[in-house]
Amino acid sequence: MSHSFLHPDRLLPPEGEALRVARELLAGVEAAPIVSPHGHTDPEWFATDAPFADPAALFLTPDHYVLRMLGSLGLSYDDLGVPRRDGGKVAAPRDAWRLFACHYDRFLGTPSRLWLDHAMHWGFGIDTPLSAETADHHYDRIAERLGDADLRPRAVLDRAGVSTIATTEFALDPLNHHQHLAGEGLIGRIRTTYRPDDVTDPDRPDWRVNMDRLAELTGQDVADWSGLIEAHRRRRAEFRRLGAVATDHGVPSARTEDLSVEARQALLTRLMSGTPDPDDAELFRAQMLTEMAGLSAEDGMTMQIHAGVARNTDRALFTARGPDKGADIPLTVDPVAGLAPLLNRYGHGDATIIFFCLDEAAFPRALAPMAGYWPALRLGPPWWFHDSPRGIARYLDAVVENAGIWNLAGFNDDTRALLSIPARHDVWRRCVSAFVGEMVARRQIGVQDGHQIAAWLCHDAAVDAYGLPA
Repeated sequence: MSHSFLHPDRLLPPEGEALRVARELLAGVEAAPIVSPHGHTDPEWFATDAPFADPAALFLTPDHYVLRMLGSLGLSYDDLGVPRRDGGKVAAPRDAWRLFACHYDRFLGTPSRLWLDHAMHWGFGIDTPLSAETADHHYDRIAERLGDADLRPRAVLDRAGVSTIATTEFALDPLNHHQHLAGEGLIGRIRTTYRPDDVTDPDRPDWRVNMDRLAELTGQDVADWSGLIEAHRRRRAEFRRLGAVATDHGVPSARTEDLSVEARQALLTRLMSGTPDPDDAELFRAQMLTEMAGLSAEDGMTMQIHAGVARNTDRALFTARGPDKGADIPLTVDPVAGLAPLLNRYGHGDATIIFFCLDEAAFPRALAPMAGYWPALRLGPPWWFHDSPRGIARYLDAVVENAGIWNLAGFNDDTRALLSIPARHDVWRRCVSAFVGEMVARRQIGVQDGHQIAAWLCHDAAVDAYGLPA
C-alpha cells in the first residue's frame, strides 16, 4: 500500500517530539476493543447475518454523507441508485458505482474520503483510490468477496474488535430482530436503544396515530399524563430486556421545561384533541425531555440528547425517498437557558445525560463550563458535520480546559455504514493521540498521564458513560 493512500502517520503531528509521543500513544490504543454505544446500523444485518447485496448497497446508497456531497454536484439520486418510495426505476448498482467513482476526487479533504479509503482497504485489501479508471476493478473485487464468511455482519464485528454495538429503534418498534438475537444469546454484544421521537414529537404527521399505538402496546391511557409516562416506563423496560442501556432524543433545540402537573395535562389534552396552541409541539418536546430524564434517574438508562438540526429540509427529496438522505442542516442552540429546567431538577447526579450538539460555538461558550459544573452532564463527541479530523481537534481544544477529560463521554461512531465503524474509531484514536501528544510535547502532562487520557477517551469513557460492563 502506498503512503499516499493511507499513510501510517496520517492525522498525527508532522514531526518532532509530538509525533514521537503520538505514535506511542496510538500504539497503546489502536487495538483496544471498539465500544459502539450509539449508532444506526440495521439490526436485521446481525439477526440474519446475510451477505450485503452489492458494493453500491454497502458504500453508496445508505450513506447520507456521500449522497449529500454528490447531490451538491448536481447528480441525480436516480442515477446514484437511491431507492424511491414509489418504486420507480433507478440506476443499476454498477452504473451508480461508476458515477460515484467518476466523482470520487470531490471527497478529497473530507472525513468521508478517510472513512471510505480505510473501509475499502480494511475490508477488501484495496490500496488504490477509487476513480473512473478503477471503478470496475474495485466493484468486482468487492462484489466477489461480499459472500465470504469474514464479511458477514457478525464477522465484521469480530474482525473490527467490536465488543458491543447499539442500534437505535423507535418506541413503537416490535424489536423482532433483537428478539431473534436474544434467542441466539447475542444480546449484550448487540443492543437496542430507546428513541421515542415517534411519540414525543407532535410535529410528526403520524404522531396522533402513534400515540394510539403506544396505548395499545402498553395498555395505558396515554391521554392521561400519568398514563403516558407509565407507557414510556413499560416500553423502556422492554427495551432494557433486549440490552438497552441508553435512550436517544433527536430535537431541534435544547429547550426543556418543568411544568406543573396541571399544565402538563392541559398541554396533552390540547394536543390529543387536535386543538393545540402554536407553541405546544415545542413545549411538549421540552417537557418530555425532562420526563425522560426523570425516568433515566429511575431506571438507570443513560440519556442522549442530540440537539440542533433541521431535518429533511429538501421537501421534494423527503417526499420521493424518505428521511436521512443528506438534506439536514445544523441549527444554533442555547443550552444554558434550554437545559436549565431539566438540570435544576436532575442535574446533581440523579441521571447521566450526554449532550450532543451541532452548534460548535456553544462548546467553549456554554457546554464546557456546564459539564464542568453539573454532575449529571457529559459532553458527547463531535457529531455529524463535525465528526472529522479538524472537528475533533476544535472540539478537544474547546472543551478540555473547562470541562476536563473525565466529563467527556468518549467516542461513538453514530453511523449507518457498518464498515465505517473501524475507520471512524481509527480517526478518533489518531486525533486523540495527536492532541494528547502535543500536551506531552509541551511538558503540560507526563507520558503516563498521556496514556491514561488516551485510554479513557478511546475506550473507558464510553464504557463508563453508558454503564456497560467493564
